[in-house]
Amino acid sequence: MTCRVHTATRAIAILLALAPMPIGATSSPLAAEPLPLQPVANQRLTDDLGRDDRIPSDRAALLLAIDRSLGYLDTPASVAAYQDYPVPGITRARVRRSLVRFRQLVQQTSSPEELQAAVRREFVFYRAAGSDGQGTVAFTGYYEPVFAASRTRTADYRYPLYRRPADFEQWQSPHPARADLEGRHGTGAGSPLAGSELAWLRDRLEAFLVHVQGSATLRFPDGSSTSITYHGKTDRPYASIGKELVADGHLTRDELSLPAVLAHFRSRPADLSRYLPRNESFVFFQEAPAASPLGTLSVPVTADRSIATDKSLMPPGALALIHTQIPDFDATGALMTPTVSRYVLDQDTGSAIRGAGRVDIFLGRGTAAGARAGEIDWTGELYYLIVSE
Repeated sequence: MTCRVHTATRAIAILLALAPMPIGATSSPLAAEPLPLQPVANQRLTDDLGRDDRIPSDRAALLLAIDRSLGYLDTPASVAAYQDYPVPGITRARVRRSLVRFRQLVQQTSSPEELQAAVRREFVFYRAAGSDGQGTVAFTGYYEPVFAASRTRTADYRYPLYRRPADFEQWQSPHPARADLEGRHGTGAGSPLAGSELAWLRDRLEAFLVHVQGSATLRFPDGSSTSITYHGKTDRPYASIGKELVADGHLTRDELSLPAVLAHFRSRPADLSRYLPRNESFVFFQEAPAASPLGTLSVPVTADRSIATDKSLMPPGALALIHTQIPDFDATGALMTPTVSRYVLDQDTGSAIRGAGRVDIFLGRGTAAGARAGEIDWTGELYYLIVSE
């Protein structure tokens, strides 16, 4: 059973409360005691757990996400990632066998109920310890925004996004602050990054939101487009601009929300130069040929089928099952928030995704995905499915 909590979506988390967690950002290693995952006897599982009613409509997307994880599990990086994985019974080889078998079942079964029954017969459910040791997991959502951009600076497109400098590894610590890199007003005036501009946006707040999400699709005036993804960040500390607005009395804690923060800056654009530099952390980007943004496993993430977790605790690329509320639109365009079971692949992480009680769900690209991501604010449960020996 899920319940409403005062956590935040990815965008809200960055703007309001938490540390940045762009796609591709890595989390710091954390102690794995007690074990983050424990096997659960089938008789202790609720009747609806594992009945994924979305599969008939997006079976192909689920199979694609599985294939992407299988591709990752064949890489040397996956061998290294699983070398010292702490949970008994979960190995790279067994995770891979689990994906192969689950893929067969997705293709062979004809209904969500039939797949659920087969999974319960053949798989062991490992439940995440959660934030309280009792399995309570906080769920948030993230997406890839789509913004108008230009390859060159113009009178309309004045706010740059930057490539990672070639000499970035040689930068002395502490790195320059945000204001030093993009200028006090975000236009790059006097920036040491001059010449590393990847693209320019026409809205400063949109440029900041790309830093928040860690990826974006950019559409150019000639009709062409490209995807950009996270490619590193500075070592400067993060500061929440939402908290700064509350501290200065512009919003109360109860009023704090992403729409409220955006509305403040839309009505008082001069405040961007006052508040955005307070977040000294700065993100670099690279162009990505993939149709979807890349997760930390260097495979594209799949809408509604990829999640981000703390990879110092959770098995990378593995098959997982989430049980929480996930928003979607009905036939009339109204937003619903049903509690669902959803089979997903663990393919991403972020610097604010820490511990066994946090999951971020990738919901796709564009405005509709952003609207859905903005609604995810609940707790639930996270399981990993490992084929029986």
